[in-house]
Amino acid sequence: MSNTVFAPSRRSLLLSGAALAAVGVLPRRALAAEPIKVAGIYTVPVEQQWVSRIHVAAETAKAAGRVDYTFTENVANTDYPRVMREYCESGVKLIVGEIFGAEAEAREVCAEYPDVAFLLGSSLPPDEAVPNLAVFDNFIQDASYLTGIIAGAMTKSGNIGMVGGFPIPEVNRLMQAFMAGVKETKPDAKFQVSFIGSWFDPPKAKETAIAMIDGGADVMYAERFGVSDAAKEKGILSIGNVIDTQADYPDTVVASALWHFEPTLTAALDALDAGSFKAADYGVYSFMKAGGCSLAPLGTFEGKVPDAAAKLVAEREAAIKDSSFTVEINDEEPKSS
Repeated sequence: MSNTVFAPSRRSLLLSGAALAAVGVLPRRALAAEPIKVAGIYTVPVEQQWVSRIHVAAETAKAAGRVDYTFTENVANTDYPRVMREYCESGVKLIVGEIFGAEAEAREVCAEYPDVAFLLGSSLPPDEAVPNLAVFDNFIQDASYLTGIIAGAMTKSGNIGMVGGFPIPEVNRLMQAFMAGVKETKPDAKFQVSFIGSWFDPPKAKETAIAMIDGGADVMYAERFGVSDAAKEKGILSIGNVIDTQADYPDTVVASALWHFEPTLTAALDALDAGSFKAADYGVYSFMKAGGCSLAPLGTFEGKVPDAAAKLVAEREAAIKDSSFTVEINDEEPKSS
């Protein structure tokens, strides 16, 4: 596959700009290259935590004039390949989304359209046999670990409930990092762990969380929507995941681990501009030192987190960013203890 399949090279754009400058016209990227046509394909609503981060990043790039973005949500895994083909046939140059439930079929479609770039959430590594498919995942274990430190300092019972969607690597690693953080400030903490078998079922998540709270949990890890609703109703605390929901739960959500998809998308767009897009693992762009994740501001809980815990969070955050401390990536399914 040619290095110039997806977009004009950065060199050609610079040369065009130089030619314009020579005749007294300031080069503008909008004139040098059309926005890249990008399509998002999502199996859940764009309001869902994980997908919302991709959607927001794409909308931001669209507002900046860098991409021409459209999307389709609530696509069943069985229908995912068909929607991919339709976008490919329409002239889209980059498709973003998640193929966790349609890995084999989706990769076949990628191979069918070598002139289209694919940036897809996946549990599997990139494959050189499909050079136009780059994969990513939300490796936000750094921020999840920091929220665990706070949760361990805030629990009184030492009993923490955790509700997840599915026990797959991208969920497991965040829960494991959170649990490791809790152990820093509450070494004897116990965990109730459950998975609801859905990416978007707030009523079921709430019901599961209420059962844990009735079982003694006084802090909930809200990997799914619905958990913070249970915590609010029962008057206990919760920890957010991927997005900051404190504005909706000001007396409930203590801290959140935020995912920022912008570095991942920017890296892909830069590669397309340079004609260098290839099979690669973009997961590293979710790391804290790459700007891909962060700890949400404490907001309404500012000053309510014990000083020792707040100090430890600041120290570990700095150490993570300068690479002197590494949060373990543990993809094993977490268990109740």
